[in-house]
Amino acid sequence: MSTETAPLALTEVQWQVAHAIARQLVIEGTDVNELRKTISYLREYVDRKDAGKAFFDYLKTLVRRGNQIGHSKQTVNYYKSLDAACEKYLKDYQDKAAQMLMILGWAARLVQYYGKGVPTGEIQKIEVMSEREAEIQAVTQAHTFEVGQELSATVAAIKGNKVTYEILDTIRLTQKEPKLVGKLSEGQEVSVCIEELKDDGSIKRVKGIR
Repeated sequence: MSTETAPLALTEVQWQVAHAIARQLVIEGTDVNELRKTISYLREYVDRKDAGKAFFDYLKTLVRRGNQIGHSKQTVNYYKSLDAACEKYLKDYQDKAAQMLMILGWAARLVQYYGKGVPTGEIQKIEVMSEREAEIQAVTQAHTFEVGQELSATVAAIKGNKVTYEILDTIRLTQKEPKLVGKLSEGQEVSVCIEELKDDGSIKRVKGIR
C-alpha cells in the first residue's frame, strides 16, 4: 500500500498520522478489535459538540476501569496502548471529530497491513509533523529567504514589548520591539527585515522596519 491510495479527504499529514498510529499499535501488539470498538464509540458521537474531548475521556476511562471491563490483563494493555497512541498523534484533531474518525478508520485498515504484509523488522515508529508544521515547511520550501530581505507582515498580536508578526499568512514570529511597539496595532500591515535564518533556510528572527 502506498500514499497514492490515500483518500482525498485525508491530508498528507493526516495520512502520516494514520500510518504512525497503526505502526505503534502493531509494534505493541494491540488487538485491532479494541481499536474498532473505540472507532464505533466515536462514530456514535461524532456529530455532537465536544465529541473529540469525549473520545479522549472515553479512552482514559477504559484505562482506569480496564481491570473491571476487560476480558484479561492483556486487554488493559491494549487500552493503554490505544490511549497513548491517540494522545500522541490525535491531540491536534480533538476539535475535529470527523477527521479523527477518518484517520482512525484508516489506521484500523493499516494495522492489518502492517501486521500481515510487512516484515516485523521493517515496522518502526515514525515522527509526524503537525498540520501547522507542514504549512510552514511548504512555505519555506517555496521561497528562498536571505538575511537583510524585507517582507510584508501583519501584526498578529502585541503583548508587552513583544510583537508577533505573521509572514506570508503562515509563519508567525514573536520578537521584542521596545522602540516600535507603541506605534503598532494588531492587524496592521507592516514591513519586517530578516535578521537571522535557521539551518534549513527558514526564518528565525526578524525586525520591524520603522
